[in-house]
Amino acid sequence: VQLVESGGGLVQPGGSLRLSCAASGRTFSSYIMGWFRQAPGKGRDFVAAIGWSGRDTYYTDSVKGRFTISRDNAKNTVSLQMNSLKPEDTAVYFCGARRTWAFSRRSDEYDYWGQGTQVTVSS
Repeated sequence: VQLVESGGGLVQPGGSLRLSCAASGRTFSSYIMGWFRQAPGKGRDFVAAIGWSGRDTYYTDSVKGRFTISRDNAKNTVSLQMNSLKPEDTAVYFCGARRTWAFSRRSDEYDYWGQGTQVTVSS
């Protein structure tokens, strides 16, 4: 599976961005998909994940109510709608795919990664 993220950029505090991740391969619908982020000098932290059907979603506490993860299995895409952005959301955002039915917040339990897209929240 190859993953390609897009949609990052510079936005003012309180603004919105929508990240997208396009996946190759015919088994996309069987993967848990997740978004992680990595700020300079820090590890890759869990942001959100979504189950194969799109019905089950998981978020880290700091983004609940602001971010929404979704997927379109027909188009092999997963998206992250980010609203009410804060400077502390600044990071490189990565899309990950996990070859199992089980949800995980651990980056080392994801099997495939995209190259990342920069999100900068600043006035």
